[in-house]
Amino acid sequence: MSSSGISVIIPCLHDEEHLDRLLLQLRLAESETGTPLQIVVVDAAVSERCQALCRNHDALWSSATPSRGEQLRQGAALSAHETLWFLHADADLDRQALMAVSEAIEKGATGGYFAFRFSDTNSWQGRLIERLVAWRNRVGVPYGDQGIFAPRTTYFAVGQHAPWPLFEEVPLVKGLRRQGIFQRLEHGLRVSSRRWQRDGWWRRASRNRLLALGFMLGLSPFRLARLYARRNVTGSKPRDTSRLG
Repeated sequence: MSSSGISVIIPCLHDEEHLDRLLLQLRLAESETGTPLQIVVVDAAVSERCQALCRNHDALWSSATPSRGEQLRQGAALSAHETLWFLHADADLDRQALMAVSEAIEKGATGGYFAFRFSDTNSWQGRLIERLVAWRNRVGVPYGDQGIFAPRTTYFAVGQHAPWPLFEEVPLVKGLRRQGIFQRLEHGLRVSSRRWQRDGWWRRASRNRLLALGFMLGLSPFRLARLYARRNVTGSKPRDTSRLG
């Protein structure tokens, strides 16, 4: 077990186009900072293209069933370094992201996340959503697309991600906050707006809030995931029902 490196865990479901860019960004950051990286891709589509990308970027590939919580737990079980960093395949990293995670852990953070910012839009809708998510993070929890990270021992001590298809990070974040400083990092990671623009800014925002309300009222994450799946138009590829934001 290495204390100086970071295990990056990426759940994937038909995200190869974005995954290729992310893997390249991670390897470039590794070479620039000298921080050893283990990259674990947990693929719920069991895609040959995903396997090829992992070979090209020296990443560990693992197959899984489509459930983000289960995928994240499976990736954590395969980790080799003492710091765990959970990323969505369509995350867009700045050069300083890797160093920011390392420094936060070295200074004693029990975990952390990145401020929510879009990578590909400067629209007023996007800026407003960013501000609303920042407010939500203060009174609630950040979601998985904000790059949650934690020391490996602390992650397992507080119970890991829940094995759910939605809201799997909620018990984890609450547990990490109880352990000490759960650090917000201002810069280094941005998220894609493609799902927001595809679904409509306010339709997606209201849908996410309704799902969150249902979860707060005690509805099962599995039931909420089925309700979300039925509300979406089925395309040529299955929707990842665990993507909130």
